[in-house]
Amino acid sequence: MSTKKDTRTAAKGTSETDTKSKGFTDAERAAMKERGKELKAEARRGKDRAAGESDLLAKIAEMPKADRAMAERVHAIVTASAPALSPKTWYGMPAYANDGKVVCFFQSAEKFKSRYATLGFSDAANLDEGAMWPTSFALKKLTAVDEARIGALVKKAVS
Repeated sequence: MSTKKDTRTAAKGTSETDTKSKGFTDAERAAMKERGKELKAEARRGKDRAAGESDLLAKIAEMPKADRAMAERVHAIVTASAPALSPKTWYGMPAYANDGKVVCFFQSAEKFKSRYATLGFSDAANLDEGAMWPTSFALKKLTAVDEARIGALVKKAVS
């Protein structure tokens, strides 16, 4: 047996008591649970557009007044610009899908305690423009110019 002492030390910032990962936040865990419920509901009822829109409108109704007003406008813009998209909820957020794949979504500022709401587009959206393009937009309020831009983006996303 060797009498040499083991001189190895733990990497900076780690120790036996500091190895546990912080993991997901409570808001992230809640969103994942919400998604599980959504998947079960979708499996039960299939692609019922009316039920999806009902769920989406219920989520909008739960939002604080400022976010609710924006979400209602976004809903009106998306449904007018791309009537083929199916309204649904996605991780507890209003979303719009094409053939079951989410194309765009609205995230309330309250959802993850952000200072702004978000209009996001998934990789299913046809927004490719060169090697780099935006996929989400911060929303503090909606102007007529913003609404026109959202309509154009949604139309492009489904083209």
